[in-house]
Amino acid sequence: MIGVILLNLGGPDSSKAVKPFLYNLFSDRDIIRLGPSFLQKTIASIIVNTRAKKTMKAYDMIGGRSPLLDITSAQAQALERVLNTSSAAKHPSGYFKIYVGMRYWHPFIEEAVDLTQRDDLSRVIALSLYPQYSVATTGSSVKNFESAAKRYYIDYLCVTSWFKHPGYIDAIIKKIKEGMTGFKERPALLFSAHSLPRRLIDGGDPYVDEIHGTIEAITKRIDIQWYLSYQSKTGQVKWLEPTTERMLGELAGKGIKNLLVVPVSFVSDHIETLYEIDIVYKDSAQRLGINLKRIASLNTSPDFIEALADIVTKNAEERGWI
Repeated sequence: MIGVILLNLGGPDSSKAVKPFLYNLFSDRDIIRLGPSFLQKTIASIIVNTRAKKTMKAYDMIGGRSPLLDITSAQAQALERVLNTSSAAKHPSGYFKIYVGMRYWHPFIEEAVDLTQRDDLSRVIALSLYPQYSVATTGSSVKNFESAAKRYYIDYLCVTSWFKHPGYIDAIIKKIKEGMTGFKERPALLFSAHSLPRRLIDGGDPYVDEIHGTIEAITKRIDIQWYLSYQSKTGQVKWLEPTTERMLGELAGKGIKNLLVVPVSFVSDHIETLYEIDIVYKDSAQRLGINLKRIASLNTSPDFIEALADIVTKNAEERGWI
């Protein structure tokens, strides 16, 4: 049997979890460096205390907690079903077991690795649910996974990027076409990606190139006016530009009246889609005279789960595991 751990960010499962979740996030120097390394955790604590109330209010507006664990768990169940059917790959039924490992809140990646050993698995695939690689997202999660895996005798492989996998692109295009039906007039597309500190890209991180690779694969098949912006920046360091907030103003100045947002670096609903796009940006767009809608997230859509199954089986085949 092969274990597959879905690596994701994680999110607070209650209002009490917001502070420790944020502390774990801001303590990670792979995401953002807060002064010298010995002050990282101290500065992280200060930031958490200043941001906690605002963040709690945002979560209150989307149900009081992050839905990310529920969605990722549902993705794991759906992926396990697809992988363990005879049509998925040349393997016996029940050959794959799927786990969820989160970077910054329960169930942590270390806990998922421990579960694979409880189940006596010697071969494990770590599958990042970030389509585009960055050291701040996939890189940090994989580092955490490898550290945990090295405590055991595990033969493992890591899938760190699949930004233009055909099945993934098909799934996004399907959501775009469905989203376009919600407009009376043909909308423009705004690809909104999670922002990163500029220093990472300047240091050779491939994230922006892979974002453009995803967009190129999509727009080759859809003839539509499109734009790219970056959301969710925090802190005082220089982040990727343009921000989604600024882009909305620029698009209003260009006379754009209908806009379909494609959260291109996210595959699941969480605070960045449900609060930042659906509430904050939608309200800003309305005040600018723009009718803004968002495509439905991939979540557990069958096309997306089939794409993940293909990614898993092909990597397992290349390793000679199936």
